[in-house]
Amino acid sequence: MTDHPTPPDTTTFPEHFLWGAATASYQIEGAVREDGRGPTIWDTFSHTPGRVRGGDTGDVAADHYHRVEQDVALMRDLNLDAYRFSIAWSRVIPDGDGAIEPRGLAFYRHLVTTLRAAGIEPVITLYHWDLPQALQDRGGWANRATADAFVRYAAVVHDALGSHVDTWMTLNEPWCAAFLGHASGEHAPGLTDPRASLRAAHHLLLAHGDATAAMRRAAGPEHRFGIVPNLYGVQPGSDRPEDHAAAHLIDGLQNRMWLDTTLKGQYPTDVRAIFARFSALDAIEDGDEARIAQPLDLLGINYYQQHHVAAGDGQGLGSPFPGGDEVAFLPSAQPRTAMGWGVEPDGLRDLLVRLHEEYGSPPIMVCENGACFDDVVDDHGRIHDPDRRDFIAAHVDAVERAIEAGVDVRGYFVWSLLDNFEWAHGYERRFGIVHVDYETQRRTVKSSGAWYRDHIAATKAAAAGATVSVVDA
Repeated sequence: MTDHPTPPDTTTFPEHFLWGAATASYQIEGAVREDGRGPTIWDTFSHTPGRVRGGDTGDVAADHYHRVEQDVALMRDLNLDAYRFSIAWSRVIPDGDGAIEPRGLAFYRHLVTTLRAAGIEPVITLYHWDLPQALQDRGGWANRATADAFVRYAAVVHDALGSHVDTWMTLNEPWCAAFLGHASGEHAPGLTDPRASLRAAHHLLLAHGDATAAMRRAAGPEHRFGIVPNLYGVQPGSDRPEDHAAAHLIDGLQNRMWLDTTLKGQYPTDVRAIFARFSALDAIEDGDEARIAQPLDLLGINYYQQHHVAAGDGQGLGSPFPGGDEVAFLPSAQPRTAMGWGVEPDGLRDLLVRLHEEYGSPPIMVCENGACFDDVVDDHGRIHDPDRRDFIAAHVDAVERAIEAGVDVRGYFVWSLLDNFEWAHGYERRFGIVHVDYETQRRTVKSSGAWYRDHIAATKAAAAGATVSVVDA
């Protein structure tokens, strides 16, 4: 490892750009039966045999619930400006729409005040897939009443924490909650019902719009509201018209469904046709699209890879998309992560430019970007992960190139701060820049985390016209 100076004039990141890391409640908190927390669909799903690899659950996870001070100190040592985390709905309202649990609010109040004391800005996501099981028992997101329950929950959390938190994201990756949860059954609640998946998608969007409106009515001028879809470039496998049609279909369900509704106030025509095909148009009531399209202060995006698609054979290809049996998903020609996802940083730059040029997007924050690789702990307890370091560096460069092209990007959050419960993959897959030994709960900064720490310091110094030495990990 060698020290080398970073030139002070090579960065185009704005002075107040937020460098952060992200997590989600069920993936890190543990303590699933403490302080009045109610069960969620992920508690039910993970405890159902055969649903999660290795029979893993989030019962303990990274034990963040008991390690807030340690984890915030770790964030400070990593030079983070901001920390994006999600609230566990069932910690605050155990059955989803009944009595408020003050101990749950106290936990998050302690977290945000600890972050503020460390000079770290909290960024809250209200929903990262852990629906209270009591609401699922009444139909879950396929039931319109769940959107109303979410609006009340959002107002409760905003009222309790709004004096400490300026940035509020309603939903994380509603595509996953709707389609992985209700169409393919890969995620909780584990349904394989295309009609329910489309109804869930619409009610998630309606919940976003109504909650944004409710919070904004009570908000101070410094509060910012947004949503965080997971977006992909979609590339046809050839120039054949049928492959371009397949790409258009997937772009509609993966990208335009969420962007056109929130930014333009209407569903794309081809997406409406999918609703009609699966008898789900009745979910969209008069006035809903206007309610969804609340003005956004920020658009969060999560980016990991691109889709490469061709026309399918109609035989069903394991697609999580309603109607996706018409599409064949092709492997990326680029190097791939341990998840099998292609490493395509140019796709992030192109996506950001598309949002700027096609949608006139509000300011953007990259709320998740990261990679899973098979980490090895050496004899000295160190984790050298050059593939993850290079992945993050290449995508940070893609963000910088988008800013140079005129896109207003306000922040970048690596996924994830900590190794954690990776949903249906259990603990076998690791995304963290900090390694977690699940037996001892010991945290160890990986070489990717050291690179990120030093990159943040160097970028800030460059913006200030200074020079620092960084470690080439």
